[in-house]
Order: sequence, then structure tokens, then C-alpha cells
Amino acid sequence: MPPASAPLISFMPRISRLDRSAVTPEVGEIYDNFMKVRGNIPNMFRTVAHRPELLRTMVAHFQVVMATGVLPAKLKELLFVRVSQMNRCEY
Repeated sequence: MPPASAPLISFMPRISRLDRSAVTPEVGEIYDNFMKVRGNIPNMFRTVAHRPELLRTMVAHFQVVMATGVLPAKLKELLFVRVSQMNRCEY
């Protein structure tokens, strides 16, 4: 078992995150919507953008998670961030 002060290992992502200029017009519309609603494009969506058919279903799922249920959207977002931190992932 490593000591509590062991350094964290940083890994370089293997799949690039696509910028707005590198995506199809369809994916560009999804990016534009994220910018309008959130002010950013989450990295997980920028990575999945390599597969537009998967991105569409992922966005639909994300919208259902964020728009339904009893927890406020801000709390859900905080949970996403905390789980990412616990798993030592960049959010």
C-alpha cells in the first residue's frame, strides 16, 4: 500500500477532444447549444464527438438526467465534479 503522500500519476489522454472548428455541422449545432446553455462544452462531449451517433444519444441521456428528478441541476453538477475528483479524472 503506497504512503498517503504518494504523488498522483498523470496520464495523457489517448483520444483527443475536438474543438468546434474540427467537427461536422451536426456536432457543431450540439456544441453551439452547449455554449448557449452552459457557456462551455464539457470535455466528455468533446471526446465523444469523434462518433457523432454516440454523441447524439449521450446528449439526450444527459438532458434527461439534468432535467428530471428531484435534485436541483446544480447539485447534480456538483456530484459529477466530486465523482470525477474521487476517480482522479479531469472534469
